[in-house]
Amino acid sequence: MLALSDAISRGAVPNAEVVLVLSDKPNARGLMAARDKGIHTVAIDRAGKKREEHEAEVITALRKYEVDIVCLAGYMRLLSPAFIRAFPQRILNIHPSLLPSFPGLDVQQKAINHGVKWSGCTVHFVDDTLDGGPIIAQRVVPVLDDDTEMSLAARILEQEHLLYPEALALIISGNFEIVGRRVVVGRKS
Repeated sequence: MLALSDAISRGAVPNAEVVLVLSDKPNARGLMAARDKGIHTVAIDRAGKKREEHEAEVITALRKYEVDIVCLAGYMRLLSPAFIRAFPQRILNIHPSLLPSFPGLDVQQKAINHGVKWSGCTVHFVDDTLDGGPIIAQRVVPVLDDDTEMSLAARILEQEHLLYPEALALIISGNFEIVGRRVVVGRKS
């Protein structure tokens, strides 16, 4: 979240503004960092709430702040079809693997265990599948013979910080078209 916010602040994502940082964890470090930057924050704890109730509160907050594009960062829950319908083709997620390989959790260890030579990160539209929405952009990172889960994760994170602003800038530009499950660059939607 901070890397994306910093990229927007320095103009790397034209025509973008962070209007809200929202978390389901009231003590999230990202909320405190956003407040320090003067960004509006909202915490909507999910404890004791049904999924539908929690998501309805989130949607209400996003609409109150007139959010156009939702950028997930560290949000480790599947969104319901109702939430996705509220922001069609306007929810982005970043994932630390080259999707469709290794969706879900613990992906760096899975890559190492599988013996792949390349991993990376993916920014994709969110749909009702686990890390399965149309791929917007990817960055490749070599998997080194002596990599650990932590060393690979650190190199992938460096690329995530570069990739997410680039992908967001593309989506804001509108210079793409979704064809089936593919995001085709250079064709206005």
